[in-house]
Amino acid sequence: MIRRVLLVAALAAGCAKGAAGDNDAERTVADPGFETGAVAVDSLLDEREVRLANLRQLTFGGQNAEAYFSPDDERLIFQATPRDGTCDQQYVMNVDGSDLRLVSTGFGRTTCGYFVPGADRIVYSSTHLSDDACPAEPDFSQGYVWAIYPSYDVFSANPDGSDLTRLTAEDAYDAEATLSRDGEWIVFTSTRDGDLDIYKMRADGSEVTRLTHGVGYDGGSFFSYDGTKIVYRAHHPQTEQEIADYRRLLADDLIRPSALDIWIMDADGSNKRKLTDNGAANFGPYFFPDGERVIFSSNMDDPAGREFDLYAIDVDGENLERLTYAGDFDGFPMFNSDGSQLVFASNRGNELPRETNLFLADWVD
Repeated sequence: MIRRVLLVAALAAGCAKGAAGDNDAERTVADPGFETGAVAVDSLLDEREVRLANLRQLTFGGQNAEAYFSPDDERLIFQATPRDGTCDQQYVMNVDGSDLRLVSTGFGRTTCGYFVPGADRIVYSSTHLSDDACPAEPDFSQGYVWAIYPSYDVFSANPDGSDLTRLTAEDAYDAEATLSRDGEWIVFTSTRDGDLDIYKMRADGSEVTRLTHGVGYDGGSFFSYDGTKIVYRAHHPQTEQEIADYRRLLADDLIRPSALDIWIMDADGSNKRKLTDNGAANFGPYFFPDGERVIFSSNMDDPAGREFDLYAIDVDGENLERLTYAGDFDGFPMFNSDGSQLVFASNRGNELPRETNLFLADWVD
């Protein structure tokens, strides 16, 4: 889910088709609101960002984030807000920024696109079955909150957006879906049991299993490269007042994400352990290919809580290392298959306020 300051019952007889599958004719990128390409921008690297080299900017203008590699590392799926004012949609392009195409329906709001390894398909979550229009913005009179739209469902599609297939059908928030690298399992977040918990299911929507059970938000999860571990972000309120506030907001389909920690668990939900405990908003975790470290975004070094940078930490919670110093926002990092490249979203080099663009860098180990 794109956050500026800072995302079943399975259909036992098979997956149902999404109702918006007949909107293929309207799937267009004539004016998406941003340009794409691969322009060398090493000038945007801070001298302290020694882990990054050969920086390329891939998008130009608008709000673009959550870019994730295809299994062959040749393409990226990402989330962007079109210029026409419609909600966040899913796009696919080559890693050099060419061959841009809209792959979601163009209706409702979408989040968290991901490639399905071994199946040449994508998954993403969308609200389009509930309404073609964007869902209402959250009520910020209650402070900085995220909306947890219960109209989100997880869908599967061909990489061009065709053959749209619905994987979840609960009256609940089903979103933040990512895949294991063998393509067998989807891990996602849902409110189907009354709280925000992490579940996994087969790539066809079957065998749904709940992995977290504590009160609070668990989400933004990713498998390790070998599929044995899951890293995620979480906020578990502790006091009676905190729990009451959390449950009150959740009843209104809202959460307050001011404090999030990075956690790891085994792929079956066992052996949960916290990697960060700093009172900050830590999110967007992703494993290094060797499974020994995690990269994530955090505002831990900004007392005002507005600057987000990338950090790395060992899976035992030791050896925290700051990686970026852009001065505004760096987030949603993902390594390619061998760890030689890192894609991430950043506000660096913006021409206009509130722009977020995608960057690709060589990783220096």
